[in-house]
Amino acid sequence: MDFLCEIIQALVVLAALLFIVVLILAHVTAEMVNLTRHEKEKYFLNVEGKKELFPSLHDPHSRELSVVIPAYNEELRMPVMLDEATEYLENRQKQQPSFTYEVIVVDDGSKDKTTEVALRYSRKYGADKVRILTLVKNRGKGGAVRMGTLSSRGKVILMADADGATKFSDIEKVEAGLNALNPKPENMAIACGSRAHLEDDSVAQRSVFRSFLMYGFHFLVWFFCVRGIKDTQCGFKLFTREAALKTFSSLHVERWAFDVELLYIAQCVKIPIAEVAVNWTEIEGSKLVPFWSWLQMGRDLVFIRLRYFTRAWKLQSPHKID
Repeated sequence: MDFLCEIIQALVVLAALLFIVVLILAHVTAEMVNLTRHEKEKYFLNVEGKKELFPSLHDPHSRELSVVIPAYNEELRMPVMLDEATEYLENRQKQQPSFTYEVIVVDDGSKDKTTEVALRYSRKYGADKVRILTLVKNRGKGGAVRMGTLSSRGKVILMADADGATKFSDIEKVEAGLNALNPKPENMAIACGSRAHLEDDSVAQRSVFRSFLMYGFHFLVWFFCVRGIKDTQCGFKLFTREAALKTFSSLHVERWAFDVELLYIAQCVKIPIAEVAVNWTEIEGSKLVPFWSWLQMGRDLVFIRLRYFTRAWKLQSPHKID
């Protein structure tokens, strides 16, 4: 019995030492918020092919809606999404002349013709409606979304994936979810598209290993960072301008787990969040590598919590938009 107690005590001490090591590692390797831009990333091309300076999220809004589309090597999948999005937005503008919008495609350092494809839409609809932000080097999806968001003019800002997995007209559902949130402290609110209602069917089509990874990821999200949101990873999220400024100004993670940090920040500062069921279809060509991407996300989730716990990361306090 004494031997068993000694083993348990040794395991407890080992676990405590391991936790301290991980805590120190998380703290000393923490990188700060990266809002720096290359000089080329400060401009977009107008209809005359001349460079114009992107506006700032700190400025008052001048459009009703901004759509930010992160794109990495998406020359093949993006046209379907852009066709659907621009058709919907143009029809909505015809029905509601007061409705104004912009689409910002953020080419995240692609090696293909993503920028050239997006520029075709800019020439067709005008640079006032479709703008392309080409990043000099790959930042990751979170970094691309942030750069596009910080360059947007919308009263509300929609993050939408380039693959078109979510039906674009479902924006009406997330808009309704956003509008239903009340009160909105300092006009801050977020509505997240969700695929949680499709989970039973998707699990039935997945391998046991992928289902294990998915449930493990959901547990880590719940345990370390975000509670009350069933699907943190759906790439269809709508922010008020004030909520976007508050969350993206504090964002550190620039790759797959950035959604979780955004929602963690939102919950820390008491921004109300709605989760809204949307249509979603599996599109071939995903950039996510099942095992390694999930492993990276799991590590990021642990480090997000520990870095805020040790105050290596702190929430930023940008000024409020008028």
